[in-house]
Amino acid sequence: MGSKVHPYGFRLGNNKNWKSVWFNERSYYEYLHEDEKIRDHIKSKYGASGISEILIERPSDSMVRIDIYAARLGILIGRKGSEIRNIRNELAEIVGDKSVKVYVQEVKNPYVDAQLIAEDISGQLQRRVSHKVAMKRAINNAMRRGAKGIKIMVSGRLGGAEIARTEWYMEGRLPLQTLRSNIDYSMIHSQTKYGTIGIKVWVYHGDTPIQ
Repeated sequence: MGSKVHPYGFRLGNNKNWKSVWFNERSYYEYLHEDEKIRDHIKSKYGASGISEILIERPSDSMVRIDIYAARLGILIGRKGSEIRNIRNELAEIVGDKSVKVYVQEVKNPYVDAQLIAEDISGQLQRRVSHKVAMKRAINNAMRRGAKGIKIMVSGRLGGAEIARTEWYMEGRLPLQTLRSNIDYSMIHSQTKYGTIGIKVWVYHGDTPIQ
């Protein structure tokens, strides 16, 4: 029986950092559910901005800092910063009486970001683009933009087939067992007309020294 380890969790503390930076034994349950609500709200309302990741930090019990990494910052910022103020007010309702600070960061190269690659493929599958065309196009774009290796896997009723199957394509290197390798990983579910299709993306950015 095969054993698989999450590429991100496997490297936590080496070349990956936690996406939620806080620890509170008494309020752990409350903070955990707040983080989930914050991420769900931002992704559902501002998903068109191409959100790569959302980092949440709690320097104190009365403050929440949220860093949003996205490919299209204009949607998040709005005219003269109007939208970022709306985001701050909406998140303040979720976290209650805590102070909320929201910062947006630009994803410089969305073609080598695993989350954005997976979402792009998901959008193409929902528009009935061939999964093979979508996967190969994403791989070619990533390799041209500087990725050292990439693997894409899709599972489900591909092309509307009666029987679900799994297909994957890979190019370059992908050393998953090496701790110093910088692997960007993402898994999402695409809701298509024929059912749910799972999409997994691994992107290898080269080796980094172990901290």
